[in-house]
Amino acid sequence: MSLSPFAGKLAPAQLLVDIPRLVTAYYTGQPDASVSTQRVAFGTSGHRGTSFELGFNEWHVLAISQAICLYRKANGIDGPLFLGADTHALSTPAAATALEVLAANGVQVMISEGDEYTPTPAVSHAIICYNRGRTSGLADGIVITPSHNPPQSGGFKYNPPNGGPADSDVTKWIENKANELLAEKVVGVSRISHEKALRADTTHRHDYVNTYVADLKNVIDLDAIRDSGLRLGVDPLGGAGVNYWSAIGEHYGLNLDVVNKFVDPTFRFMTVDWDGQIRMDPSSSHAMQSLIGLKDRYQVAFACDPDHDRHGIVTPTGGLMTPNSYLAVSIDYLFQNRPDWRADAAVGKTVVSSGMIDRVAARLGRRLYEVPVGFKYFAQGLFEGSLGFGGEESAGASFLRRDGSVWTTDKDGLIPALLAAEMTARTGRDPSQIYKTM
Repeated sequence: MSLSPFAGKLAPAQLLVDIPRLVTAYYTGQPDASVSTQRVAFGTSGHRGTSFELGFNEWHVLAISQAICLYRKANGIDGPLFLGADTHALSTPAAATALEVLAANGVQVMISEGDEYTPTPAVSHAIICYNRGRTSGLADGIVITPSHNPPQSGGFKYNPPNGGPADSDVTKWIENKANELLAEKVVGVSRISHEKALRADTTHRHDYVNTYVADLKNVIDLDAIRDSGLRLGVDPLGGAGVNYWSAIGEHYGLNLDVVNKFVDPTFRFMTVDWDGQIRMDPSSSHAMQSLIGLKDRYQVAFACDPDHDRHGIVTPTGGLMTPNSYLAVSIDYLFQNRPDWRADAAVGKTVVSSGMIDRVAARLGRRLYEVPVGFKYFAQGLFEGSLGFGGEESAGASFLRRDGSVWTTDKDGLIPALLAAEMTARTGRDPSQIYKTM
């Protein structure tokens, strides 16, 4: 696999996606359920595809949304559904389509105030907080995102009442039902107009930003970060958290610069990834060239992908850290600085993650919980508090609140980023320096 001549350079015009053409294809393309590449197919993080190839079109979203309504009814899930979407071009029309189906089915839907973009962790956090102390009327959620994938991509994932990515048995049920509806040319889908859906008694506005931001103090020592005066930089990579970072800085009095506040569905401000694709991957040195170039301006800098479930950490002493290196540093720090976590809380890692994590867990005297690729395998442990930390080699992680209770059960790119600032503030060494001593 050869390196593209565009790698690490600002995206040239010929690589930019034609947004009007893409959105037109979303509405006009009619996938054929007899063609495997055009069927609904849930991977580790939902259904993904592009409208140009009949892999993510309105029919897919209609079918999946109706299938989720049927799944909720079959399983007695009758609380609110938290609906979020990222900054990809296909996410906004897909969110509109989903709301039309959900409202037609009488689902109580929580959409963002001011149509603010919504990160994956904000949806997981909202589900967890709503369901705390409840045994009935439980909430679930949908996040419309293809994660870090290129601008022409679309994605749709379902989070059940535990707040995390749905298990395989759940996604298979939804997938099968959605493909039945797709094969019937979506005639079995209930739908109302978008205008009616917005006015429906079942559609409500939820302040995702401030409820998430105000609760962060319970998972990260933000007082220590503020008191240290650390110079922090963040690049949201044009993602759903762009306004969350400003709110975090203001709410907690941090010396935090948002170095890129642009939201543009072409992602023209990105530097190109290794293979010539525009890909908002905070773990790629090629995609992260803009922030890496600012490393000496900040004591710690970080970035997240479009739905903010992945993180990238940049330090003046080491540049962009590899995901495995930072996961190891995070685990080492957290399990020594969270005294209220359960004594038997385990370290969660995927089977392809670094052996360094095994060694850190052994030195800490913590049980290692190794799983196949997929954050869904960590969800129940994080929910129960039997896992202190769950991390993937692709720079996705979440961990418990400071008191040992659940924070999110889906990946959260913001808290690992802020953790880099916390450990620098409290130890006087940045994560790269800490890693070199391990």
